[in-house]
Amino acid sequence: MRLYQEDSYATRFQARVVRAWSDEQGHHVVLSETLFYPESGGQPADTGVLRGGFGEVRVLHVYEEAKAFGDVVHRLSAPIPEGVEVEGEIDWNRRFRHMQRHTAQHILSQALLRAGGYHTIAVSLDSPVSTVDLEEEVEEAKLQEAEALANFAVYADYPIEAFWVSEEELARYPLRRPPKVQGQVRLVRIGDFDLAACGGTHLRTSAQAGPIKVLKWERYKGGSRVYFMAGWEALEDYHAKHALLSRLALSFSTSPLELEKPVRRLQEEVYTLKGENLELKEALVEALLPRALEERVLLVPAPVLGDLAKRLLSWSEKTFLLLSPEGRFAALGPGRQEVLERFKALGAKGGGKEVVQGSLPKEKVAAALDPSLVS
Repeated sequence: MRLYQEDSYATRFQARVVRAWSDEQGHHVVLSETLFYPESGGQPADTGVLRGGFGEVRVLHVYEEAKAFGDVVHRLSAPIPEGVEVEGEIDWNRRFRHMQRHTAQHILSQALLRAGGYHTIAVSLDSPVSTVDLEEEVEEAKLQEAEALANFAVYADYPIEAFWVSEEELARYPLRRPPKVQGQVRLVRIGDFDLAACGGTHLRTSAQAGPIKVLKWERYKGGSRVYFMAGWEALEDYHAKHALLSRLALSFSTSPLELEKPVRRLQEEVYTLKGENLELKEALVEALLPRALEERVLLVPAPVLGDLAKRLLSWSEKTFLLLSPEGRFAALGPGRQEVLERFKALGAKGGGKEVVQGSLPKEKVAAALDPSLVS
């Protein structure tokens, strides 16, 4: 018996181990009844503990066995005997967050349907940032409307109820999407806002799912994928982002909502400095090129080492060696592999085809400047 479908808020239960076995995947039991939700429908499994005369073992994962059997299987941290009585306790903090994600997904899926005619075809609730996959490509304005509509449903504090109907009765109910099961079907109703077939765990009222925040969307498999957060996790995300913005605003002597202006000014300054730096590098390469052609072994600043090596490639009938004071090097020309082998004897690491590049210990730079290396 799946007790979580009767009461999503219950955390403890009594049961008997009806089957127990171990394999290469771990230790497993099937219980006479359980509050542990098995991973399905995009919702992660519950975790928790089983206690008894054997002590206490962790429930690491819960899954549904092959559909032909339909049993709920609990994967454990250690084996327990078949036939014993156990007390189970779920991890309530994990369960409640999953219920917030799941209920918020129902609300958001209905809001997306109402705002833009967008149909949910898949969901993933296995992390604080959950996703809804839609059949259609969304419009930004419709997505914002859906978010507002979802939060109006949260504020409405709709009661949430689950009930069973027969397959023959389904035509009487205006479901958001067709059910994926046959026979007796469990429906979850959120006031007069949403009605869908679902076997998962849900909150008692829509207010407990809020706030619901859409983070972004992207095109996905011909449709869209919408990312959202809900409940405590949305509040935690807001707290972290607000704290970050406040720290940044303080460093710029402004308020969080005015932070964009000094950041843009800083970006403009960075772009200007990058341009000036590029011009200086190009000028330095031009100044160093005649010396490199004449001396062929040259100590150069690390930032221009690669650019200077590229300029020297047209002189590949000669071997050139460029070194920086920090130990970076570039060798090109017919003797470049020989240079690399000699450098390896000094503790260097590197490689390459047209240009051999790498680094060697800083204390070996002086020894590496030997002109005979490129003779």
